[in-house]
Amino acid sequence: MPASLAHVYSRAQEGVKATIVTVEVHITHGLPALSIVGLPETAVKESKDRVRAALINSQFDFPYQRVTINLAPADLPKEGGRFDLAIALGILAATGQIDPESLENYEFVGELALSGELRSVRGLLPMSLACREAGRSLICPAVNADEAALVSDTSVFAANHLLDVCAHLSDVRPIMRHTTTPPVMAPNNTTDMADVTGQPHVKRALEIAAAGGHSLLLLGPPGTGKTMLSSRLPSILPEMTEAEAQQTAAIASISDQGLSPYQWKQRPFRAPHHTASGVALVGGGSYPRPGEISLAHNGVLFLDELPEFDRKVLEVLREPMESGRIIISRAARQAEFPANFQLLAAMNPCPCGYLGDSRGKCRCSADKVLRYRQKISGPLMDRIDMHIEVPALAVKELRKPVNSTTENSEQIRKRVEKARRVQLSRQGCTNTRLDKTAIEKYCWLTDPDQSLLETAMTRLGLSMRAYHKILKLSRTIADLNFSKEIDTAHLSEAISYRQLDRTNYL
Repeated sequence: MPASLAHVYSRAQEGVKATIVTVEVHITHGLPALSIVGLPETAVKESKDRVRAALINSQFDFPYQRVTINLAPADLPKEGGRFDLAIALGILAATGQIDPESLENYEFVGELALSGELRSVRGLLPMSLACREAGRSLICPAVNADEAALVSDTSVFAANHLLDVCAHLSDVRPIMRHTTTPPVMAPNNTTDMADVTGQPHVKRALEIAAAGGHSLLLLGPPGTGKTMLSSRLPSILPEMTEAEAQQTAAIASISDQGLSPYQWKQRPFRAPHHTASGVALVGGGSYPRPGEISLAHNGVLFLDELPEFDRKVLEVLREPMESGRIIISRAARQAEFPANFQLLAAMNPCPCGYLGDSRGKCRCSADKVLRYRQKISGPLMDRIDMHIEVPALAVKELRKPVNSTTENSEQIRKRVEKARRVQLSRQGCTNTRLDKTAIEKYCWLTDPDQSLLETAMTRLGLSMRAYHKILKLSRTIADLNFSKEIDTAHLSEAISYRQLDRTNYL
């Protein structure tokens, strides 16, 4: 390779993936100029000024010749300042100020300050995962090193300045491999199921939902504990696996909020306000960013006051609820984000919230109640596995102190984890993700139970989707009871969680 040509590896953000980008630097005779090609956006084009100042202020020679920088592949859009470090090193290698061969086993990412200091960039975790698969080491800003080092078996080297990187590549002052231990989070004692007074049937429904990954709708008047119960669902969910933690952390890493090491292995609980737009919920933008459903991947998406959301916004949930992913298409590019979230929603029975109150507080007309509930479409309601009524408690129930027999979240979580292990060892996924073939194999019913289900289908006016959801719920209930077969009690309980379906719901 001639000294006037150098190759440096970096990566571009493409959805949740980190696509390899080869930074090619060529220096030739001609009028002094620096051009960047390869579909760069504005921030990338501006890197030539940052790189020039950083090199000069770091006491390197900047070539006063014609410099051409190609970011390959040329048809992949490039954004941000993440290529600054790679471009600077490419210029140094092409001018012979560092050895080009020293760059071959590394990938570089980082924005340069005019002084040569390295600044943080977004999306380090997906890049670290990709580096591990490619068998190369990663050199990144020190402020991002903890995030990158969360991926085991990836060689991460943290640098504060361009001079540190050059000294490492030249073996003058090698950088030690950066390692980190994710902080151990103390148990969250502020959201425990034992704090909830009464509502045993709702706690049971939350346990089933946690065990099988099922979606759940809570319907009841204000002040009955719907939000309080919902906020405690994460406390009974199983601990995340290493693969799940990496998937969830990668999405947070590329989002505008960024990734905190304290979020490692913490199941997300996202609760967007009902004024959220469709783009905020599913993601989007000219350079697609993940939305709330992707930020809730492997966790919970809680929609409080469900009918207050715009109907068109709610409709965008239908496809990802079934597929567990969302594809965002724009004129120039397409991005796919995982969205395997567990939907948890709450709503009042009518606009004033007191329909069915024994004291006659509700004054809503039947038409008004119908219009309020029809804000949630039939197809969306059909996709929610469980519909649970949360009635108001009697005053004497509220006065009862929490006693030692009340189950806490840890006790419930142990049962949930056992049920999850059974599902994963049997079929490799949670029950809510069973397809038709797996349902026929693992959710077999006796003839009397099949007749019971068919009768319920007719009387409740259930769809075929609801039919399959009842079978999945029955399988989860059986798993919680350590039963290999689904019996009548399991099926009957599962049917009881569908009584708010469209026929009775309206």
